[in-house]
Amino acid sequence: MDKVFLGLLLFVPVAILAHFAGVSPTIVFFLSAAAVVPCAKYIGEATEELASRTNPAIASLLNATFGNAPELIIGIFALNAGLIEVVKASITGSIIGNLLLVLGFAIFAGGWGKEKQTFNRTTAVAGGSALFLAIIALIMPAIFLETAPQSAAVVPALSIFVAVALLIMYIASLIFSLHTHSHLYTEEGHYIPKWGVARSILTLLVATLAVAWVSEILVGAIEPLVVSLGWTQLFIGVIFVAVIGNAAEHYSAVTVAIKNRMDLAIGITSGSAAQIAMFVAPVLLLISFFIGHPMTLVFNMFELVSILLSILIVNLIVADGESNWFEGAQLIAAYVIIAIAFFFHP
Repeated sequence: MDKVFLGLLLFVPVAILAHFAGVSPTIVFFLSAAAVVPCAKYIGEATEELASRTNPAIASLLNATFGNAPELIIGIFALNAGLIEVVKASITGSIIGNLLLVLGFAIFAGGWGKEKQTFNRTTAVAGGSALFLAIIALIMPAIFLETAPQSAAVVPALSIFVAVALLIMYIASLIFSLHTHSHLYTEEGHYIPKWGVARSILTLLVATLAVAWVSEILVGAIEPLVVSLGWTQLFIGVIFVAVIGNAAEHYSAVTVAIKNRMDLAIGITSGSAAQIAMFVAPVLLLISFFIGHPMTLVFNMFELVSILLSILIVNLIVADGESNWFEGAQLIAAYVIIAIAFFFHP
């Protein structure tokens, strides 16, 4: 598998050359999308190497933070290009993708051939409540606009207040997991790092810079792709941009799940989804006002219901502190159903 990802690194220079050579934007989009995947993988691997030298709580935080670097970078470039709907759709897709697709594959791969896998129920439920807080925050601006359209001018200010509240709660969640209740975030077993600190940091830096470069190219090809293929910005953002950005979490979560480290796998996926809603979305919103393309936290009802249903099914599955491959298959099936619906959504 490592050789496959190493081979995929060839897409980085190919995508850059294709962009400057004036190749079709559709081809450039898929080349740059393929280029993000190995870069995200090496971001995840370097992060895991650094995380292995810490406790599980900090490990989950590092994986979620750097795993979300591609989403944040792509989001900034999309905002700068004025593609606000793509940014919102990618936020939606990242939350859904982490909860259903990434966690689904992790539970499926980790549980295959085993009767069950166990994890800390308390931390899983705490993560679920954080996700419910996030969906409350995302729903309120939309409901406000729906019930008081005459007050639409207030929505940007409301979005900023909600964003600040989410950032405060994100900081509170860090205090909970890293300080006041760090004893809950323990894990049996120990991963022995294979890389040195210097190599891990250098790999992380180079991969992140590569993601930034190809992300700019990717975003520039989105509007021509919409015209040539007839896909909506909603579908591109929810499925393609989000799946590309989730590549690091996908690789890391599945890898640790196979190693029977389910606490870390769930910490990566649910932590990443919560971080998208409570950190990435608010940060992108605040940045949008500085770059001249202000964004609000008003998502359409289809996106909100999809996020809510994703949170509900995940909370049902992790509530007992156990998982098996069939539950992973259920999450994957739920993702496929939602993805197909987004494809046909106008």
